[in-house]
Amino acid sequence: MSATSVFGPFSLDRSGKVLLRDGAPVDAGQRGIALLKALIEARGGTVTKSELLEAAWPDVVVDEGNLTVQIASLRKVLGTAPDGGEWIITVPRVGYRLAARAPVTPAMHQADAASRHPMLAVLPFQNMSGDPEQEYFADGVVEDIITALSRFRSFAVVARHSSFAYKGRALDVRDVGRDLGVRYVVEGSVRRSGDRLRIVAQLVDAETGAHLWAKTFDGYADDIFAFQDLITEQVAMIVSPRIEQAETESVRRKPPESLDAYELVLRGLPLYRAAKAEENAESVRLFMRAIELDPGYALAICYAAIALHTRWNLRWPPITGDDFGTCIALTRRAVDLAGGDALILAACGTMLANTIGEYEEGVALVDLAIAGNPNNPLVMGYGALTYLHCGDLKRALEYGHRAVVLHPGRAGAFWILTAIAHAHIALDAFEEALVWAERSLAINPDFECTYWMLISANAKLGRMDEARRWAARFLKIRPDATVAMIRGSQPKRFGDRRISNILEGMAAAGVPEG
Repeated sequence: MSATSVFGPFSLDRSGKVLLRDGAPVDAGQRGIALLKALIEARGGTVTKSELLEAAWPDVVVDEGNLTVQIASLRKVLGTAPDGGEWIITVPRVGYRLAARAPVTPAMHQADAASRHPMLAVLPFQNMSGDPEQEYFADGVVEDIITALSRFRSFAVVARHSSFAYKGRALDVRDVGRDLGVRYVVEGSVRRSGDRLRIVAQLVDAETGAHLWAKTFDGYADDIFAFQDLITEQVAMIVSPRIEQAETESVRRKPPESLDAYELVLRGLPLYRAAKAEENAESVRLFMRAIELDPGYALAICYAAIALHTRWNLRWPPITGDDFGTCIALTRRAVDLAGGDALILAACGTMLANTIGEYEEGVALVDLAIAGNPNNPLVMGYGALTYLHCGDLKRALEYGHRAVVLHPGRAGAFWILTAIAHAHIALDAFEEALVWAERSLAINPDFECTYWMLISANAKLGRMDEARRWAARFLKIRPDATVAMIRGSQPKRFGDRRISNILEGMAAAGVPEG
């Protein structure tokens, strides 16, 4: 059993069949344990009565009164919570949820970081048109959005049954947040005027009621399914980064000594994404500290591996004694713990293929990740990077372009833009490569690989003065760089074929051979 099974003095043993209080068995009964597991797995969110009935009486039709009796018995076993109230809270007309956890104790330090991830509810959209037919369309949009957002593992999405219990009710999102135990709410409305449809969607902080994002979608009723798909994709691609941004800003206000594993990862991400040697080293420290607090935290393990992969690939000074070996070990460990997380599978697949040389396994993991969440820009970006070095270049460009479209604000997309430039250079499309490299440079002027593209594309086009100018700027950033060093950092799936134009162009522009 995961350590998410810990709350207050209680825990479930590893078999998940015995309730413990301070390590001693407590008789809760088979049905009670089943109900408790369902409540724990909801991580503070509401579990509907139908979901609890299915958990405790699978494939058996029983009266709802049986649930009431079992909940009462379970409450008696658990006793009162530290605040004097019940551990199991009734959500009127909906179901039940587990009370907020008591302050963290030493026994809880290993709690799964996923239990600390923010939770989100997508509420039924209001039908503002008065047309009952639009009710079905609005419900379909919400169901598709829930499905799309459920593919992201950086936050948890409340099940449809819980969200739709609020259908037709006037709501304050802060009340919804308290009832469902969620931090964020997506809500919206649908309106029809003639053959035109308008959908409004917004992301709200359920604790403060503040609006974090809103967008209006306009379309036509005769293209209703394509319109529905567009809304789903747009909401999915914006909600995840907005939540991460809000969570990161919250973490920045906390003192470092108070951070838990999840918060350490959030603090490390901007440092890693800066793509600078010193910031990278600090991000590794934060990720490794998160792993110490939670050895089973797959995302922390994955990001530690990615950061070390970057250090090794760019030949920055090692910080672990064996950055390459540590990267491999962490990558394997993250894959084992990924549990279907598309981002982890994509990142680890890229490292297996591009760094470790396990080409078939790496590409297979990336393909699995893309099938699992094609609306995640980072997943698509890793797909582009993997296929750039180990697969079809046209597919690399396809994935890269989709990643750029999905990446809101483009602030973290510089490495994807550079990968697109690299693919064009490998295809001898040097003018096109310069367009993408210059876009990358505008976002992050310190990313070394972008200079490889600017130098080599200009050299291949015969613009040697421009190539030498970029080479001089590159060598100021990386004075120890050599052509041999760059060659040694690249995957060998196709020998030097994917990098030959870059190596030749850099040598011609005056980068030392080494």
